[in-house]
Amino acid sequence: MTFIDTHTHCTDEAFPGPEQDAFVERALAAGVSKMLLADIDTRERGEMYAAVQRHPGVLYPMLGLYPGSVDKGWRDEIDALEAWKGKGAVAIGEIGLDYHYGDEFKEEQKEALRVQFELAAQWDLPVNIHLRDATDDFFRILDDCKGMHLRGNLHAFSGSIETFRRIRRYGEWSVGIGGVITFRKASLPETVKQIPLECILLETDAPYMAPTPLRGTRNESANIPLIAAKVAEVKGIDIETVAAVTTENATKLFAL
Repeated sequence: MTFIDTHTHCTDEAFPGPEQDAFVERALAAGVSKMLLADIDTRERGEMYAAVQRHPGVLYPMLGLYPGSVDKGWRDEIDALEAWKGKGAVAIGEIGLDYHYGDEFKEEQKEALRVQFELAAQWDLPVNIHLRDATDDFFRILDDCKGMHLRGNLHAFSGSIETFRRIRRYGEWSVGIGGVITFRKASLPETVKQIPLECILLETDAPYMAPTPLRGTRNESANIPLIAAKVAEVKGIDIETVAAVTTENATKLFAL
C-alpha cells in the first residue's frame, strides 16, 4: 500500500538542514512513495531543487509564484520561472488568490494568476491552486481562460459540494484533501462523502495543517496515512482502496 503526497513543503524553514532528508525517510517508511513540492518564490526555489536532486523519483518540484508572495515585483518573479523550464516540474503551483490577510495586491494577484495560467497552457502542465476568500474572482478568471483547457487541483480543499461541482464544469479538476478532514468540527467530511474518489488527491501541506490527533504540531508527509484513513472512514471503504485510487489519480494528473 503506497501513497502520494501531492502538496508538501519539505524545504520550509521548519525543516532545517538534515531534517529535510529525515523528513523524506520518515515518509517513505510510512508508505508515502512520492511527494510533490509546492513552489513559493525565488527565495526557496534553489533549496527545493537541491532536495529534489538528492531524492530523484521521490520528490517532484512544482514551479509558480504563491499568491502571498505577489507584490509590485510579481512580473520579475514570474519571468524568473523561465530559467527552470524543462527541469522536471510536474505542475505550475502553488498559484492562486488569497485575500484573507488583505487585498492590497488584489489586482496584482489576479494578473499574476492569469499569466501563470498562460504559462501552464504553454508548458502543458496542470495547475496547483491555492484559493482563500477569493472564490468568485477565481472563477471569473477561469471563465476568461476557458480556451486554455486548463486542468489541475484545488489544494487544501475545504469548500462546499457546490464549489466542487462548479470546478468540474471546467474539465479535469481534482481536489486535494488534507488534515482538515480529520478536524472535529470540520464540515469537509460531509462534502467528501459526495465527491467521487476518482476526483480526490491526498496532501499534507506540511509543515502546516497536521491531522488529528497531531493537530498543532509540525505536519509531515509521513502523516498521509492518517488522512487516507479518515477518507476511507467517511466514504465507508477500505484504506487500501483509497491508497490505490488516489495514487492513480495523482500519477495521471501530474504524469508521474
